[in-house]
Amino acid sequence: MRWAPAFAGEQFMDKLPPLRDVIARHGLLAKRSLGQNFLLDLNLTAKIARAAGNLKDKNVIEIGPGPGGLTRALLETDAAHIHAVERDDRCVAALQDVVAASGGRLTVHARDALDVDYEAICPAPRVLVANLPYNIATPLLIGWLKQVELFDSLTLMFQREVADRLAAAPSSGEYGRLSVIVQWLCDVEKKFDIPPEAFTPPPKVTSSVVRLTPKRGRTDGTDFATLEKVTAAAFGQRRKMLRQSLKSLNVDTARLLEETALPPTARAEEIDVAGFLRLAAVYKKIS
Repeated sequence: MRWAPAFAGEQFMDKLPPLRDVIARHGLLAKRSLGQNFLLDLNLTAKIARAAGNLKDKNVIEIGPGPGGLTRALLETDAAHIHAVERDDRCVAALQDVVAASGGRLTVHARDALDVDYEAICPAPRVLVANLPYNIATPLLIGWLKQVELFDSLTLMFQREVADRLAAAPSSGEYGRLSVIVQWLCDVEKKFDIPPEAFTPPPKVTSSVVRLTPKRGRTDGTDFATLEKVTAAAFGQRRKMLRQSLKSLNVDTARLLEETALPPTARAEEIDVAGFLRLAAVYKKIS
């Protein structure tokens, strides 16, 4: 059964002020230092919420809700509860109207998303849905990947160049360290692009929404730190052949490549995820 809005007989959205009024009332000029670009088009926020899939009975963690455009869209789904993590005190104050209208389904955590214990603030099953601040999007993603078993899915907005890297195939210009690590842990679906003019203020780049679904039951035995180290070495000198770029690992490079059955003359961008997993396994054994 679909959740009934907090205001009986009226639509949930209709009882909240327009987002532009919220921004004006609370003086929410976007701060560059916080990577803020507010998405005010409620059709687009609803599209992002739909891209997250079936949220019925799920607990949703939203990062950087700002004035609450995506928050409102998430409250219109069948999600059990929304946990919004926001470090800007102005936005925390602006979200209080949405909290009051949410029927107890919205909790705002006045925290820095980089320092949150997600298991502590939100019970399972949990999903992440967020329009990420560009300036900390990659550090946030790496932190979540290190504990990816906590989440059923992650539906995230990045600048398009980052999204392209997440989904990139070997031998493409976008393929790199992030591609390997993300695709090792998750199935990647690039959903749609959002143009700069949809935001206030408009960023200088196009944005893309990506859904990551963690792979369950992985049996490759690879650990995150080892794969990070191997990919850093390989892509740190991506124009060089593996026999040269992997020397920074300080192991017998010839043995490493021989045991992984990778050609010494190959470059990092030519090696698929499975090849990097073999590299990590052998490196851990001989180092």
